Amino acid sequence: MRAVNAGNFRRLCQQYGISTKTGYKWRERFVAQGLAGMAEESRRPKSHARELGEGVICEIIALKNAHRHWGPRKIRELYQRKHHGEIPSESSFKRVLERAGLTEARRLRHRAESGRLASGLKASAPNEVWSVDFKGWWKDAAGLRVEPLTVRDEYSRMILELRALEDARGQTVRACFERLFEQHGLPGAIRSDNGVPFASPNGLLGLSKLSAWWLALGIDLERSRPGCPQDNGAHERMHRDIRHELQAGRIGRDQAAFDLWRQEFNTERPHEALGMRLPAEVYQPSSCPFHGTPEDLDYGSMDTRRVHRGTGTICFQRQLLLISAALGGWSIGLAPSDNDSLTSTSPTFPSGRSTPKPPAFKPPDRAA
Repeated sequence: MRAVNAGNFRRLCQQYGISTKTGYKWRERFVAQGLAGMAEESRRPKSHARELGEGVICEIIALKNAHRHWGPRKIRELYQRKHHGEIPSESSFKRVLERAGLTEARRLRHRAESGRLASGLKASAPNEVWSVDFKGWWKDAAGLRVEPLTVRDEYSRMILELRALEDARGQTVRACFERLFEQHGLPGAIRSDNGVPFASPNGLLGLSKLSAWWLALGIDLERSRPGCPQDNGAHERMHRDIRHELQAGRIGRDQAAFDLWRQEFNTERPHEALGMRLPAEVYQPSSCPFHGTPEDLDYGSMDTRRVHRGTGTICFQRQLLLISAALGGWSIGLAPSDNDSLTSTSPTFPSGRSTPKPPAFKPPDRAA
């Protein structure tokens, strides 16, 4: 009651060690509410100048429901493409989605430090490196196995192919790549794992018939290390999207559904690594056209021998030498080494790097 009837209120506040402003506030609350007004109140603002309206929140949630596996950054980019002027911040989008229960905490994986590919090749422009793999299989609603082939441009993140093939044989995959080469041209290199049909565990340098064909076209080979999917991590990340958005819905061998998903990925889905641009906005066709498979390979002045198509052997100094069945039907160039040993010849790939093993095979230059 001293505060209500005090003649010198400032001196009274000094006696109790509080500021005059605080004293007036407490006195006003006591007069208006009694002792209940002395309870601690929330300091949260009752309103905010930049508070989101109900219509904005509803549209954010609607965009998220239409793209369940997109994060707040992509949702904000999609919202920005539809609206002009100032838009809410990324944290505002994240807060709205969290309150609506539409986000999922990311699990952090602790991985051991690992090296990059031996060549260290990184794409700095479209078509410098394509990556290829088969998405891990799943069963559709009818119980049939689905294992689509995926081909992607490493620089632009453009998915060039997403197709459920009849089988995973080399000839089937080759026919698919022939269509891609005709449409987009030839890449500088193709990155793959060490599995069939991209590689052969028992072949020379791991060459398969498919990868030998790539070499004959002047395309370099990039391989991930066995058991190290992180070497092709961006491609695996794209496979995770397929698992969430196609496999989870048990989409079967429906090529129309695959094409629709690929079109959305390339032309509607902003990519963080591209500065939120679309893959279709970055990708350009290759400047190296595909003119079909060469009938023969030119090795200049080197001794050229034809590998037997069935046995993978060549005849040299009246002896049959096993080269590789993967090179059957192709001509190879032979050159002596310093110690005149045929098997010690060290070939060079079109990119100019030396191979780790010394096969008796030299891929031709791209110009050949």
